[in-house]
Formats: sequence, C-alpha cells, structure tokens
Amino acid sequence: MAADADTVPAALGRAAGLFADREALVDGQVRLTFTELHRQVRRCAALLAEHGVRSGDRVAICSPNTHHWVIAALGALYAGGTLVPINTRFTGPEMLDIVERSEAAALVVAGPFLGTDRLAELRAAGFGRPITILRIPVEGRPPTEPGVLEWEAVDTADPSGADTRAEAVRPEDVSDILFTSGTTGRSKGAMTSHRRSLGVAAAWADRGGLTADDRYLVINPFFHSFGYKAGMLAALLRGATLLPQATFDAERTLRTIARERITVLPGAPTIYQTLLDAPAFGEHDIGSLRLAVTGAATVPVALVERMRTDLGFDTVLTAYGLTEAVVATMCRPEDDTATIARTCGRAAAGFEVRIAEGSGEVLLRGPNRMLGYLDDVEATTKAIDGDGWLHTGDVGTLDEHGYLTITDRIKDVYICGGFNVYPAEVEQVLTRLPGVAEAAVIGIPDARMGEVGRAYLVASPGHTLSTEDVTRHCKQNLANYKVPRQVELRERLPRNAAGKVLKRLLRDEQENR
Repeated sequence: MAADADTVPAALGRAAGLFADREALVDGQVRLTFTELHRQVRRCAALLAEHGVRSGDRVAICSPNTHHWVIAALGALYAGGTLVPINTRFTGPEMLDIVERSEAAALVVAGPFLGTDRLAELRAAGFGRPITILRIPVEGRPPTEPGVLEWEAVDTADPSGADTRAEAVRPEDVSDILFTSGTTGRSKGAMTSHRRSLGVAAAWADRGGLTADDRYLVINPFFHSFGYKAGMLAALLRGATLLPQATFDAERTLRTIARERITVLPGAPTIYQTLLDAPAFGEHDIGSLRLAVTGAATVPVALVERMRTDLGFDTVLTAYGLTEAVVATMCRPEDDTATIARTCGRAAAGFEVRIAEGSGEVLLRGPNRMLGYLDDVEATTKAIDGDGWLHTGDVGTLDEHGYLTITDRIKDVYICGGFNVYPAEVEQVLTRLPGVAEAAVIGIPDARMGEVGRAYLVASPGHTLSTEDVTRHCKQNLANYKVPRQVELRERLPRNAAGKVLKRLLRDEQENR
C-alpha cells in the first residue's frame, strides 16, 4: 500500500489532521498529541533555519531514544534538511568521522548520558568546525556553553516560515543518510529519498497491521533504520502512539508494557529471550501485546513458540532488511511457526528477490532501494549493478513459494575440508539444544582441514552446558564437517545496536590469541 504522503513533512501534516487529539508521543511525563507534536516540530524547524540550516543541509543527531530525538529528526526534515543519525555507541573519533564525511551543518547531541559526554568526546577527537549545535538534556540539564543552543530554545522558537520550508521539500529529495554498522569494514552512508523512506515504513506498517489504536514501544535505536523507519515513520503514517525507550532494561520494559498497554514491540531475538528470563516476568500484566517483529540469521523455533504462548503475542513475524533496503521481505501473520522461525518471509515493499547463481548471494531490486552511497561512486557501483540489483552480501535460498532463508554473510562462510559451512545453519542447530540461549560460530584456521568451526555459546539462566553435550548434539544433527571443533562458553556475545553479533570482533580476538 502507498504511504499516503510522499514527504515526511507532508506525512506529519497529514497525521496532525487525521489524528489531532490522539497521543502521538509518550516519554515519561511528556505526552504529546499529534497536534502538539506538529507544533513542536515546526518550532524546531524554525530554530534550525534561524541558525543557518538551509534546505538540503545535513543535520546530524547523536542521542538516545527520547521524545527529543523524534522532534529534532522531524524538525530537521521539516526544515528541508537531510537527517544523519549517529550511533550513540560510537567513540569520539567515530562520531567525528560521520560529522565530517557528511559535512553536517548542524549537530543535535545528547548532554551527559550513561557517564559519557558525547560533545566533549567529539571535541577531544579534534572537532572544531563552527556549526550549529543543539544539545538535548537526557540526564538533567547540562551546563550552558557559549555557542551551544539548549533544548529550551525549541519551546520559544517562532514557527513562522517553517511551513514554507516544509512545502518546498520534494519526494525525491534525500531525506536521510544512514551509515552502515561497519561490521565488515568502514561504514558507508546509504542515501534515501523521502518517497523511499516512507515507502518501506508503509510496507512494514501494512504487513504488521499497524493502526491508530496501537501503542508502539521502540527499543530499537532511532539511529538504526529499524527504530527510525520501521518505528518512528511507521507510527507517524498510521497514527500509532510512539513510546521511545532510551535503554533496554527487562523489568522496566515489563512495567511499561503493563502501565501503557503496549501492543507493538519489535526487536532483536535477544530482547524477547531476556524478557522471558527476567526474574520479574509473570509479575506484570502484559496481555495487551499483539505484534512482534524480529529477524536474524538464527531465530530458534522454540523462541517463536514462547513468544506466542508465554509473552502472548497474537502475531509474530520475522523480516529481512539492511540499511540499503530496510524492509525487503517479511512473513505474514498466517504463516506457521516453523516458517516464521526459519525464513524471513516473502518479498515486501515492492522488492524483487532473487539468488545469484554460483555465489548464492541475495539480490534485491525495487522502488525503495537506497539511492547510493554518499560520495562513494565505486562502492555504489559495486553494490548496485547495471540492471538495478542490489548485491546484499548475504547468502540465502528461496523456496518454491518465494520465502527467503538467509544462510549467512558471504564473508562468514568458511570451508572445512573442501566443503562450504554456513555458520547460521550450525547456530540454528545449537540453539535447539536445551540450555543454549545464544550461539555464534566462526571459522578458524586449521592445518589439516583448512578451516574448522569455533562455537561461542551463552547458556540460559539456571542451565549448565558442557562441551561434551554440545558436541554430541551437533554430531547427531549435522554432517561431520559442520560440527564445531571448538566450543567456548560466554556470558554474552558482542553485538551491534541492531542486535547482530559482531563476528568481526570474535575473529579479531581469535587472531590475537
């Protein structure tokens, strides 16, 4: 279905008209209707314009999930700017790299948060270019600084002229530049237009049946497409109430679900497993939950079953996407548990999906694919071929019904004794062993076999795992060359903000042993 608006400012105006007095944004004591959200966004847009942000300028945001992020992001877009979200886990040099490469004209940055002053870290990394800085008070009001706008300035800004800026925005203008996670190298800035960003958001909302009656808890970070496009933009299009959560804490999440009657809770598989394992699970009324959307190379069937029976979700969907495409495939509500757990669903958001001969790489083509990488023609040409197919770097298969299964990243596949081993297949088997909460497998050098598997496991609370039991289970369910030769138990696995395991770090650790 269409997004019903072809620019983000138009989508906001439409929502303010259709859902005027309904709650749009709830963040602690802050509760804004769509009319009030529209007013605050117009003020933020006017403030940015007053301080030099012109149409087409890039506005970077580095701040956790709060109502400020939503207002600032929509304000930047309303002013005709291009949004550049920055990962809040980045170090000062990493933040500086994004600010400089994007040539940001303004920076919206959190004050001290979780013991880190990101603006101070950015300056320590060498940042000194004069740009507009708007600071968000996340944990109390930070000390005022010359040349730094404090958030209170938004409340008093004159919105005159903001609508003229918004009306000048065109559907094919670049709405956002999302930098890839960098799990396989230096991050690249994927550029997307207003029409395409709204297109994927609408597709996600339609497949999940999102409506104005939904209350959507967003744990996925807004700097990631899952939180921003499948979260903030999807809620805006359908009039759902958005409830951002700055940090994930299982007990606080359970309390919020009960108090605010949350209906929609997407997230990485680890989010649901953590909720199920929480000591406070069962102490809160979470019966309002209806929709979960998750995705990863490995989603255990048992977890999907527990999400339905124990967490009470009416609908559990898995999906596949990446920064360059956001939503490429999704399951459907009527799909059975095995299909939901073991596949990523069928093509969505207007995408075509095919598997490249020989390499098995997943290729995507459709109206909502990224425009290209910022200032990187070579990388863009490598990623998008002459026929418009996006080369994802993921290996997968399509069944006779068009359902996609991701077997791995091309770079994750290793060769043991001349045979290709897809770690995701091994991980799926490992997570079926009682007591295994999480699993990650990498290939490591071996003098005889070329490469062999090394498995990293996290045990479920209250369970004890032995390497003998793990090896026995694998030998019963996998060909010999797929059985990991080494097993290591961990308290946790390294992950990026989207919940993906950072296998690069595991490989680096292995190389340095």
